[in-house]
Amino acid sequence: MKYLKLLSVFESHLDALEGGKGDVLFKAEKGIVLVEKSIRQLQKEITGKPFATPEDEIYFFKHIKPQIFSKLIYYVKLFNIESKRPRGNDAAQIKYLQNQIDKLQAFFNDNLEFYNYYRRGAMSLDEQYFIRGNRDLRLPLESFHFLIDDQFSTCHDGTVSTIMAYDMLIVYLKKEIDDLNINLETQKSIAMEKPSKLFWTGSKTDLIELIYALHASQSINGGTVDIKEMASHFEHFYNIDLGNYYHTFIEIRSRKTTRTRFLEKLIDALQHRMDSLDE
Repeated sequence: MKYLKLLSVFESHLDALEGGKGDVLFKAEKGIVLVEKSIRQLQKEITGKPFATPEDEIYFFKHIKPQIFSKLIYYVKLFNIESKRPRGNDAAQIKYLQNQIDKLQAFFNDNLEFYNYYRRGAMSLDEQYFIRGNRDLRLPLESFHFLIDDQFSTCHDGTVSTIMAYDMLIVYLKKEIDDLNINLETQKSIAMEKPSKLFWTGSKTDLIELIYALHASQSINGGTVDIKEMASHFEHFYNIDLGNYYHTFIEIRSRKTTRTRFLEKLIDALQHRMDSLDE
């Protein structure tokens, strides 16, 4: 089937994105674009075309479409969670992330009947749940899109996609919490050491521009370190809170004139220093 090839291509592109460089918000942005393109292609293959058998239709809406649509839900939610994540105290971040996990798990509790049906691999109600044209008034809000596009949706393929997406998000958030807990222990050890006497006296925007330049040049750890870890290091080393550095980077990218303002200032300053020594 043609859509199986599309799914294979989509997964290979997604693997390349996840394995590539860039922080989590950059990957979420790119992921949303990639998924939306794949969904439109998938929609062209399905809309207005009958399936050979009801079993084929059930398989598509229960297993194939959710593999792609779940990634859209995942990346949109991930971008929303990470863009609002507090950037300072690790304990505050842990509290925030745990609260997000609780919200995601509340979805499972609110849809417990279908959640248990899906989890145990049941099939008795598949014709009701995954054949186009059927309705279920007990649907979660996330699934009402099928009322608008009944040729590309069933009453519960969106619920399956949401379950898959929230599973992925919970795994991601738990790992972030684990990393933060490790970081807290590391910070306790660092706090016992002699504190840094260096202070960044330029603007936060300048330092963020420098950090992104170092990351893009792969000059630290061969490019394997992510932006978040680099930002935390500079914050500790130079006694500064960079705040929401990703949004600051967006502002840098949107500059009307020179986007690498600070880097060019550094070049001019170094050239001036060397010229003065040559005289």
